[in-house]
Amino acid sequence: MRTSLAPVRPSRPKRLAEGPTVVLKVIGAGLGRTSTMSLKLALEQLGLGRCHHMMEVFGRPEDIDLWRRAGEGEAVDWEVLFDGFSCAVDWPSAEFYGVLAQRYPDAKVILTTRDADSWFRSTQATIFADPDFKNAPPGFAAMVAAVIGQKFDGRLNDRDHCIAVYERHNAQVRASIPADRLLEYHPGQGWGPLCDFLGLPVPEAPYPKVNSTEEFVQRQAAAGPH
Repeated sequence: MRTSLAPVRPSRPKRLAEGPTVVLKVIGAGLGRTSTMSLKLALEQLGLGRCHHMMEVFGRPEDIDLWRRAGEGEAVDWEVLFDGFSCAVDWPSAEFYGVLAQRYPDAKVILTTRDADSWFRSTQATIFADPDFKNAPPGFAAMVAAVIGQKFDGRLNDRDHCIAVYERHNAQVRASIPADRLLEYHPGQGWGPLCDFLGLPVPEAPYPKVNSTEEFVQRQAAAGPH
């Protein structure tokens, strides 16, 4: 039987000397460009508190080096990285879904997916289009190389290789997370499957639909070179 996830306040807890200060309720295992931003907004709209997403890293540059170290296999304090958050989706956290699922055993896991060819085309027009990350904070490129680049062996523009990695990742999530704890979800499905999985009522407002390839490209163009 699925258990309901009670809404939480999006407060930022104080760091304690002992014991965890963070309890993640939802862990997103889907890779970037699988409508993770829409899922972030949906979870927040459902009252589950703040949801971590790669966009949050830009506003927390002090976390960038911690994420890099995690990508290089070092032990990091997850309570520091997720301080103030109740959910986490998208990269960089999606790369550590297995570790996080063990650390937060009551958290639900959501694997966002889309057609592999469509996913690859989207990455090439957006997140994999600027390997130097000219508009990013200091250390961001090194963090992405450690967390994402290594996953793809640096071959971010090799279609067959990227799709193989993408499909292997999704297969590993399905194999490693118990079925009653996992929702494989395409945001085009709307609120129904998501709310049923989380044990929450369906909102009256439409499911969020944001950060399309076109919106991403326009936002990057508006930012301009730094």
